[in-house]
Amino acid sequence: MARLTKNQKAALSKIEAGKAYSLKEAAALVKEISLTKFDASVDIDVRLGVDPRKANQMVRGIATLPHGTGKTVRVLVLCTPDKEEEAKAAGADFVGLDEYISKIEGGWTDVDIIITMPSVMAKVGKLGRILGPRNLMPNPKTGTVTTEVGKAVTDVKGGKIDFKVDKTGIIHTSVGKASFDADKIYENALEVLQTISRLKPSAAKGTYFKSIHISSTMSPGIHIETKSVAGI
Repeated sequence: MARLTKNQKAALSKIEAGKAYSLKEAAALVKEISLTKFDASVDIDVRLGVDPRKANQMVRGIATLPHGTGKTVRVLVLCTPDKEEEAKAAGADFVGLDEYISKIEGGWTDVDIIITMPSVMAKVGKLGRILGPRNLMPNPKTGTVTTEVGKAVTDVKGGKIDFKVDKTGIIHTSVGKASFDADKIYENALEVLQTISRLKPSAAKGTYFKSIHISSTMSPGIHIETKSVAGI
């Protein structure tokens, strides 16, 4: 077994073994156990009582974090020339079409989000084998295939995130940075959890929220009492 570092021991000492914390308590505690020299991401892991192998139990959605992600999001907009100025005005980092398709075919994927239009999906669709494994493929369900490219850029720059349950039944997503106030972490996490609650598939039976944990980069996870979360 790997030996714990001094910081890992210090973080673990602040977490009461076997205790399930309220979401508010956990949002404050995750700041205390974030001992990295950089501004760590704060992540939430939600184990759901669904079988993601069944299409009618897939959970995928969009949430707009009230206080943003704290991350710099690099956005590429693949659009027709008439939409380029709209995308640039909204803050897109890269705008174009054929030249960026060629770059991606050559292996370039140095972006976080790709937004495109329905009219050019025939071209963009050919990039699926490159973009799919990197979770960069635009999708109408996440609002990244749209004629309103300016609004889409504004949304993702402002804290819009998308999430999807993985094959083990867990949703893992970021809810901010350790430098955020505890209340901001709490409110961002609450927004995500309430959104997941609203997306409960009708085919899912039994307990929907099996477990919830919050952690920061390289920190231990904090177990959250599901009953402490309003609206789920």
